[in-house]
Amino acid sequence: MKKTWRIENLDCPNCAAKLERALAALPGVEAASVNFVNKTVAIIAGEKEFAVVEQAVLAETARVEPEAKLVEEAQEHHHEHHHEHHHDEKPVLLYRVAAAAVLLVAGLLLGAPFSLVLFVAAYLLAGYDILLAAVRNIRRGEIFDENFLMSVASLGAMLMGEYAEGIAVLALYQVGEWFQHRAVDRSRASISALMDIRPDYANRVVDGQVEQVSPQEVQVDDVILIRPGEKVPLDGVVVEGVSSLNTVALTGESLPRDVRSGDTVLSGSVNLSGMLTVRVTSAYGESTVAKILHLVESSGESKAQTEKFITRFARLYTPLVCLAAVLVAVVPPLFDGQWLEWLRRALTFLVISCPCALVISVPLTFFSGIGGASRKGVLIKGANYLETLAQLDTVVFDKTGTLTRGEFAVTKVVPQLGTSAQLLEMAALAESSSTHPIARSIMAAWGGEIDHSRIGQVEETAGHGLMAQVDGRRIHAGNARLMAAIGVEAAAVQESGTIVHVAAEGVYQGYLVIADEIKPTAAQAMADLKAAGVRRLVMLTGDRQAMAQDIADRLQLTEVHAELLPGDKVTHLERLLGEGKVAFVGDGINDAPVLRRADVGIAMGGVGSDAAIEAADVVLMDDDPAKLPLAIRIARKTMGIVKQNIVFALGIKLAVMLLGVLGVANMWIAVFADVGVALLAVFNAMRAMK
Repeated sequence: MKKTWRIENLDCPNCAAKLERALAALPGVEAASVNFVNKTVAIIAGEKEFAVVEQAVLAETARVEPEAKLVEEAQEHHHEHHHEHHHDEKPVLLYRVAAAAVLLVAGLLLGAPFSLVLFVAAYLLAGYDILLAAVRNIRRGEIFDENFLMSVASLGAMLMGEYAEGIAVLALYQVGEWFQHRAVDRSRASISALMDIRPDYANRVVDGQVEQVSPQEVQVDDVILIRPGEKVPLDGVVVEGVSSLNTVALTGESLPRDVRSGDTVLSGSVNLSGMLTVRVTSAYGESTVAKILHLVESSGESKAQTEKFITRFARLYTPLVCLAAVLVAVVPPLFDGQWLEWLRRALTFLVISCPCALVISVPLTFFSGIGGASRKGVLIKGANYLETLAQLDTVVFDKTGTLTRGEFAVTKVVPQLGTSAQLLEMAALAESSSTHPIARSIMAAWGGEIDHSRIGQVEETAGHGLMAQVDGRRIHAGNARLMAAIGVEAAAVQESGTIVHVAAEGVYQGYLVIADEIKPTAAQAMADLKAAGVRRLVMLTGDRQAMAQDIADRLQLTEVHAELLPGDKVTHLERLLGEGKVAFVGDGINDAPVLRRADVGIAMGGVGSDAAIEAADVVLMDDDPAKLPLAIRIARKTMGIVKQNIVFALGIKLAVMLLGVLGVANMWIAVFADVGVALLAVFNAMRAMK
């Protein structure tokens, strides 16, 4: 069983990591995730002891983060947490810092005996909350965190008589933290804006009257009215009206989709031209929009390996830095006797070492990348899958509906006598009474109106084809066996697909080739995947070998396995696992077991199939194979930014630490290095959205 809370007043990324460790260690908790960017806490635990675990979680949160509050979130108000509490703290904090600066200047101007009182007042004004937090953490045995580092460094400076530095350290740190919060909040808001597909209202029709209600209030089978320019609030079926819909928010696809009576409309698309009356088919919580938003919002719960590493790193890093600082303060003065100078350098070293930039920018980069991908119609369910996408080595495809359209169409008309048009018309009229998919595709290709007076009696022979009287002539349409049976010599055809031969009054007229069409973007998508360094492109299908081989040749796939039963797909996939990362791409209806087995399961056109959305780790919102190379590009770009941030943050920290030990960098520079690096890392993380 899983439960999610909103967490308020959780102010530092490091605290989030600490809380996550504490909750994960509770008995009965199977998994815990504290998401600093989204401000959520999620717990998975067994059904039976869930109530006990829930109590323990609340108690533990209060112990580890006394300031923080866990708020139950009603599922539908999933999204009300845009108004963060930081905005009301802002003036108070900035006034405090400004007042501290005034007191500091006054103290410097007045000189003794007043100055000391003013300095202490300025110091407390600038950072009493940091000192309190440090004391509280030490009492709980949580010694090493940024509050502790800042308190030790600033107190040390004060005790050494470096009042200006001691006060400045706290003041700058506070301002920097505030900016960092603002930057994270802004990024969260811009990702929410990306996902601005949430409908605000629905126009429900009751007894001929239209009333505006919230989408949550609408029931299944209610009728709603969607005017031009409005968002479609809920999934449904058009009852009357003709319009075109912009589905770019769902699929990233810019071409409008035409709908008329009987067609399905998905929530989150925008009605462009006509007035539509729609019968609702799913309640708001089950609608496409709600699912997409939920997927993106909960994507932060599956942490990437890089994120887990950074969290573990931060946990070891701070105690090591403190140890190093002690060594800097104690060892060199044994040789040169300058105790105060080395103590100052050690304190500077402490200020620089704060691991904030890393702990915050890595999850934020992943979140931005996932937000940016969702705008392009690629839903990635967690940072761990984004990381896997960036390392793909093998992509395994299902054929029907993934690489091909999954619909039969006439791909070739080869007349022996007469013209193509005549042959097609003859075949269409002969097949016009049949309901077979192949007959339907021939009629669709012809596209004419059927005049039933031209058609006489029809005899079907199962597995062979049929004979129909058309314009008084006997027309045979079917496979080579049918031609052989009536003694007509059919052309030998080496095409893949279904061949329909046509004879009139016992004279061979020609043949039609009917095949499942390859999607127009499939060939380019395969080329792009190879260019992106994917080594193996494999197709698994239940279709006939010859047909599968033909498609594999046209798309230049590296391997193809045909005539498989659904269970065989899993076996073939397992054979490929273990040599590099493997993705499986399917259209989801019967692919759920294979999607689950792959390192990353990718569902095509997942808007339609719920089973696929459930089982897949990545959902390509429209049926376009070209979205896959795009998803890999986004994943790689995001991972690139993650690496930049890690190298950048650590590199600058180490450089400034070294300068601190050598006595070149003072505390002012140290705080700038800490805060500046964190801000730059946050802004760099935001690039992942583009």
